[in-house]
Amino acid sequence: MTVHGRRVEVAEIMGTAISVHLIGEVDAGAFDTAVAACFDELRTVDRVFSPYRDDSDILRIARGELAMADASPWVAEVARGCPQAEAETGGLFSAMWSGVFDPTGYVKGWSIERAARAHLAPLLENRGAVAVGVNAGGDMQLFTAVGADWAWNVAIADPADRSRVLATVRVRDGAVATSGLAERGSHIIDPRSGRAARDVASATVVADSLVRADVWATAAVVAGFADLRWISRAARTTGMVIDASGRVRRWLDGVEVTATVAGPSLLSAS
Repeated sequence: MTVHGRRVEVAEIMGTAISVHLIGEVDAGAFDTAVAACFDELRTVDRVFSPYRDDSDILRIARGELAMADASPWVAEVARGCPQAEAETGGLFSAMWSGVFDPTGYVKGWSIERAARAHLAPLLENRGAVAVGVNAGGDMQLFTAVGADWAWNVAIADPADRSRVLATVRVRDGAVATSGLAERGSHIIDPRSGRAARDVASATVVADSLVRADVWATAAVVAGFADLRWISRAARTTGMVIDASGRVRRWLDGVEVTATVAGPSLLSAS
């Protein structure tokens, strides 16, 4: 049996809906196995890193009950990645802002990308497979088979009206991450002040990997709408930030390309 056209599988993990999308024809058994392995890995990641489970490795480390050396090897891997992200963003992202190791803002993008590359991307080696991707609450890691005439069309929603699309971006192989106040309120902390970042309603970043896109989306929210000086450091990213009044700023590879107000003109086609 083969999977024809498009197939989607969804699971609730990490407190959000995570969906796997396959375009093309792949043996159904191979697809089911890959999806199950992907979801199982993400459930394990949640058990290790969840800030809501008393028995997670990350909370046991914070309470002094578990040494990092005795925790899951994933903890050490994330602990190496977080300082690199802090240095790259010039301190706009930090897993140590509270004095306790808290990689919550890093783990989602890291784990989704890791699981997708390990379990989903290999499906494209099957003849007939066109594209495969994963969407975790709007954060996406996307792949397209070499030579395939396909690109993912990703819609960027208006944070004030989720039914309204402000822009679309075509991605063959890459990642998209969105952060901001629209979905979860003021949950992102500015590590420089310890206060909640409140200026950016939504920040969307397109990059080659989800961990980078996720880190830079967080950094964009922390920096605020008025400050785009950081985009020169965010090499090979494209994105947009939207403030509470609907103003939009966009950049491409370190250069701002527009600054305007969200409105009907953004939806018109040329």
